[in-house]
Amino acid sequence: MASVELQSLKKSFGSHDVIHGMNLSIEDGEFVALVGPSGCGKSTLLRIISGLEPASDGEIRIGGQVVNHMNPRERNIAMVFQNYALYPHMSVAKNMGFNLKLSGVKKKEIDAKVRDAARLLELEALLDRKPGQLSGGQRQRVAMGRAIVRNPAAFLFDEPLSNLDAKLRVQMRSEIKTLHQRVKTTSIYVTHDQIEAMTLADRVVILNGGRMEQEGRPIDLYNSPANLFVAAFIGTPSMNLIDATIIAADNGWAAELPGGDIIQLGARRNLAPGQEVVVGMRPEHFERGGDGVSVTGTTTLVEPTGAQTHVTIELHGQPATVVLDGGIDLAVGAPMTVSIPQDKIYLFDRKSEQHIPR
Repeated sequence: MASVELQSLKKSFGSHDVIHGMNLSIEDGEFVALVGPSGCGKSTLLRIISGLEPASDGEIRIGGQVVNHMNPRERNIAMVFQNYALYPHMSVAKNMGFNLKLSGVKKKEIDAKVRDAARLLELEALLDRKPGQLSGGQRQRVAMGRAIVRNPAAFLFDEPLSNLDAKLRVQMRSEIKTLHQRVKTTSIYVTHDQIEAMTLADRVVILNGGRMEQEGRPIDLYNSPANLFVAAFIGTPSMNLIDATIIAADNGWAAELPGGDIIQLGARRNLAPGQEVVVGMRPEHFERGGDGVSVTGTTTLVEPTGAQTHVTIELHGQPATVVLDGGIDLAVGAPMTVSIPQDKIYLFDRKSEQHIPR
């Protein structure tokens, strides 16, 4: 195992900059997820760490050693790709041990390492099969086993679950997390799926346009988004973001919506009359009744999911999603009043897009 450190890392393709001076330290044994929309630079960053892509500037350190000029094999890392990259003519056992064979490891040692990895991944009964005889989930486990047998300093995962169906993705998420808890190898996981990032990682790094927007524990990113991008990206369904203007109120401050409705904010710092803001409210923080701040809108969509019901309401032309527990009987076009605790209302400056702390 080893730590991974990026210092002032940059990557350009011609005149186009894709990674802008990134600094990131990943501790020995830590599981870190790099998450962001398509084109944010997360896969490029992973390829630079692995040695498949050279950095334009800055340093990459693995285990304290600068590895910029080392090839991928010399860096002692193992990558798991979304397309498995298995040899179709080889058995599971031979696929898992192939890299060791190329490195000159003795057959007896290869067999022992393959058996150990197969036991860990519950592949023992499949060692003689070919990849074509396996399901997608089994193929992904073989790809993971091929990485494990090398005993690398770090695992690099490049969207490994994107080719699987929804049910299998959930299963494989659990298997990857369980695997990390057992082997404790430093892991860097790239995904565009924020649910994968939140459920798997010790720490999540949110990328946007080749820059790091925020990093931290999943629960901290959810509770304390640094800006509008993070607020909208983390959470399912996404946080409701509604334009408003700050006005003075009897008990402190309030946010006035374009239609004239008022959202009471109470006593807060860093606000001024006339300040243009974006009000953030998570769908799951609403409830019918309650003692919080009331919001009334017209129902435009009702989506029962069983345990919950997702309701879209219109607030003077701005849609807002409300998630309520259980099934509710509500007609489209009917008015709906919900409340939200005052301390669950987020404010962001409309110009800078930065979070305004309480």
